[in-house]
Amino acid sequence: MQMDWTRRDLGKLSVGAGMAALLPPALPRRAAAEDTVIAHGVSAFGDLKYPAGFERFAYATPGAPIGGTFSTGYGGITFDSVNGFVIKGNPAIGLSITYDTLMVRADDEPDAVYGLIAESIEYPADRSWAAFALRPEARFRDGSPVTAEDVKFSFDVLLEKGHPQYAVLLNGVTGATVEGERRIRFDFAPDTPKRDMPMTVASLPVLQKAWFETRDFAEATLEPIMTSGPYEIDAAALSPGRSITYRRRADYWGWDVPAMRGFWHFDAIRFEYFRDRSAQFEAFKAGSFSFNEEFWSKLWATGYDFPAVNRGDILRSELPDERPAGTQGYWFNLRREKFQDPRVRQAIAETFDFEWSNRTLFFDLYTRTDSFFEGGPMQAEGKPTPEELAVLEPLADILPPGVLDDPAYVPPVTDGSGRNRRNLRRAARLLDEAGWKVDGDVRRNAAGEPLEIEFLSDSPSFDRITIPYTEQLQRIGVKATARRVDAAQYKRREDDYDFDIIVDRKGMSSTPGVELRAYFHSASAEAKGTQNLSGVSDPAVDALIEVITKAENRETLTAAVRALDRVLRAMHIWIPQWSKAKHTLAYWDIYGVPDPATKPKYNRGVIDRWWFDAEKAARFGDKFTG
Repeated sequence: MQMDWTRRDLGKLSVGAGMAALLPPALPRRAAAEDTVIAHGVSAFGDLKYPAGFERFAYATPGAPIGGTFSTGYGGITFDSVNGFVIKGNPAIGLSITYDTLMVRADDEPDAVYGLIAESIEYPADRSWAAFALRPEARFRDGSPVTAEDVKFSFDVLLEKGHPQYAVLLNGVTGATVEGERRIRFDFAPDTPKRDMPMTVASLPVLQKAWFETRDFAEATLEPIMTSGPYEIDAAALSPGRSITYRRRADYWGWDVPAMRGFWHFDAIRFEYFRDRSAQFEAFKAGSFSFNEEFWSKLWATGYDFPAVNRGDILRSELPDERPAGTQGYWFNLRREKFQDPRVRQAIAETFDFEWSNRTLFFDLYTRTDSFFEGGPMQAEGKPTPEELAVLEPLADILPPGVLDDPAYVPPVTDGSGRNRRNLRRAARLLDEAGWKVDGDVRRNAAGEPLEIEFLSDSPSFDRITIPYTEQLQRIGVKATARRVDAAQYKRREDDYDFDIIVDRKGMSSTPGVELRAYFHSASAEAKGTQNLSGVSDPAVDALIEVITKAENRETLTAAVRALDRVLRAMHIWIPQWSKAKHTLAYWDIYGVPDPATKPKYNRGVIDRWWFDAEKAARFGDKFTG
């Protein structure tokens, strides 16, 4: 499950997507010598909500008391590194609050970003380059200034030694040039889509060049990296695989930057790790940590009838989630020969009985996901519109069958009884057509090989969902099994694409763009450790991503994304699962909570906006003082 612990999910490089379109002339000022835009922020297609010189974001909580600890827990995962920029190791949660970027996004706009380390951005009309002027007050935690040399080093080392995702997302950047102590310029390849590129480089983490002169950037480490953000790792409290604590920096240079003003009120933020989710939940009930976002419907429906809740010591809350729901599902590994025929993938997918699972396991709290852009205006519906056809028809010769003429694919619905007979018969026919014939109680291909598939997971919570699913598949002759491994082995196998089917959730931006290359483009299909888990490598998909990243207005973008949605759904690269348009939260009553009406539309708005209420916490003694 994806969790957005920080307002700035900087570890994934792209702050939203498609954020670098021209600004309206009323906002930026023009450079005198050439036709460029110089501004305090940028957005994709419209005006910026916040003008130059704005005081703070509207959803900030200025004046909230500073102090106390925010603590939460995770079950079934581990960590052995605090270097989240490389493929080695299992990085700890929350590292992004220790470092700054050139610019950060506003969570009440779909795709706008504003200066942090950079006080301004400059770029020409064709966005062939972008330059940033750095704030002179920006400092690393050792007091040394953040310079253009540090920004260039960060770009170079991430491209050379960083996680493979950086190479995918920075593919169109030809280089970074230091043009002064506090000015850095990035140039973009002539043939690369440039709408997203200024914002992609603006979201790069900025690291200290001098610190890495005596350290190997590519290695996992438990030594806190020299960064410049509002929190730092408490090295004395660091316990690999068990707990990590971040301490608020009173001397943080950026507290008065408008984009940071009124956020981050906790003296400490602690993440606790547990062997599984059951142990995590029991620890929450006992007060070992104080905040829990509940992702499991059974627990939310039946697990919160215990004394602390009944006394009112633990409160429950549901906040609306207005973001696109994303793409959670079981993902096929198309690198495996047995999954090459889309009829095989469709048959396996249609065997999943969501309606039974929702009724029996989820207490009807979820809705079925149909689309890769579920829950937003970019979800394809019915037959293609004229605008979508204008995008699709030039690709007619390489599209999956039916995309131009049929409604967008929707998984079949069952009666929820668990019998699922109609879907099983349909799935069996598809497998027959694909050459997987029943031989006794097993399906085999022409070479006599059995159709065997393994669902890989590191979470016992998924067993109750996946095991009944494998039993359904076995009824039509598929040798399906569910295998659970520890978190370290799971990460290795995920990075190496050593799996048949795996669970994953991809968050989708309100303005899709360059991040789609990491999810679905052929450029990311084979590089180790990318987010293209299925290994999608398709010319039609590549072409549509190109159209999306070049879209010059939201109408064109929407049509192109809907077209991509149709194609991906017709390819059957995943088994869509479920979503819910709300955050389900439980927490010990020790927090100051802003008015829900002030929640930003595009984020949960908890960890950076809430605060510790010492008066509320006092009734629990010293339980929550650490």
